[in-house]
Amino acid sequence: MNRKTILNGSFDPVTTAETSDWATRLIKLGERGYICTVNVAILMMMSADSQLQKFVERASLVVADGQPIVWASRWLSQALPERVTGIDLIDSLAARAEKEQFGIYLLGATQEVIATTVTNLKLRYPQLNICGFDDGYFSATETSERVQAIRQSGAQILIVGMGVPRQEIFLEENWSDLGINLAIGVGGSFDVIAGKKKRAPLWMQKVGLEWLYRLIQEPQRLWKRYLVTNFKFIYLLFSSSIADWGKSLLADWGKSLPLRSFPENNSKIS
Repeated sequence: MNRKTILNGSFDPVTTAETSDWATRLIKLGERGYICTVNVAILMMMSADSQLQKFVERASLVVADGQPIVWASRWLSQALPERVTGIDLIDSLAARAEKEQFGIYLLGATQEVIATTVTNLKLRYPQLNICGFDDGYFSATETSERVQAIRQSGAQILIVGMGVPRQEIFLEENWSDLGINLAIGVGGSFDVIAGKKKRAPLWMQKVGLEWLYRLIQEPQRLWKRYLVTNFKFIYLLFSSSIADWGKSLLADWGKSLPLRSFPENNSKIS
């Protein structure tokens, strides 16, 4: 599968359903890998964080968790089929796990939120095998306990919701000890599933304004993240487009120049 390059990110051209199909094959083959969901804010964070950039580049699958990235892909002739969000993948993977009897472990949010998330997922998918869950508020000295619990649970899928880049650092530092087949970081998705926060209406999601809906809910925490990173993304996107256009124009101009012939110099040195 050829990834599509958008600024400093490379994305797999897959849908939500195709991502779940890929995950199913991975688990059945006994292989291991992780999925990164990248939106505009994370893409801009990657440009300033080399560790995060490298972690995403090593991912088995990188999906566009942001409508502006999908639009940008079409603008740059690197078309991605659709937006694939972390919260939609939780539902899609849970449905697939219920059908295939894959075990899931949930890590992140507060104890109250993660417990409610488990309850709500079980209501949606009664036969879902949730092997374990725990909150994401733990110290460095408690990390080994979380890792051991995940490994001993026997889960094939680990869903981590501890925010970027903490969830990525956790996965990178403990990957060899987790014992799972598939991992995915989903940021604050557990808060939405638990009903603590509301997701934007579908029309806002489709027109790429879900970030604005979140900003209205949490202006003090998110204003800088969204407004600054969105403007930076637009600036870099247009700068890149202009640079590519300029290179293409120069290349075409060079090709159109007539080849100049020079007369042979038959003079001899005496």
